[in-house]
Amino acid sequence: MTKRIRAARVIAAAFISTGVCAAAFISTGVCAAAHAQASAAPASTVKQEPLATLHATGTFDVKVTPLPTGESSGVAAAAATLGRFSIDKQYHGDLQGTGKGEMLTVGTEVKGSAAYVAIERVTGTVNGRAGTFSLQHSGTMTRGAPQLTITVVPDSGTGQLAGIAGTLTITIADGKHSYAFDYTLPAAP
Repeated sequence: MTKRIRAARVIAAAFISTGVCAAAFISTGVCAAAHAQASAAPASTVKQEPLATLHATGTFDVKVTPLPTGESSGVAAAAATLGRFSIDKQYHGDLQGTGKGEMLTVGTEVKGSAAYVAIERVTGTVNGRAGTFSLQHSGTMTRGAPQLTITVVPDSGTGQLAGIAGTLTITIADGKHSYAFDYTLPAAP
């Protein structure tokens, strides 16, 4: 195993060991993107029904696989602290489907300080409504204190999930991953 892959795995393990899964997606609250877009239209031309916050919970399995970093693009000197991974997830519960994506990580010389970003495309059903949507991940850890935000990419929903907005939180207990997804979605046609 190369020094770069070992360092990237240490970074990912640091997120996991502090309750933040670098291959999973965490945040709290509800994304207001759908509301902001609706309020931008003149009230006289668009009648907008209020969106209720909905919830989905369940578990997921995740496989994280190291990928080559951009060493050929001039970052070879920092390759020992950079990592790049593919993400392959299987969701169970109110969200049934798969998630495929890519994650970039970086570590520092200070133990417990690192960061990652990821993009994931989710395909499946959310409480019975089928389609796809994308998640944007941004995680930092400052000397062991994690902060992770995972947000639905605005206007990324397709099919019956068109218009979806929201955030996802992850809980890791006894090595098992579970999620809570707070989201808004326009009424079914």
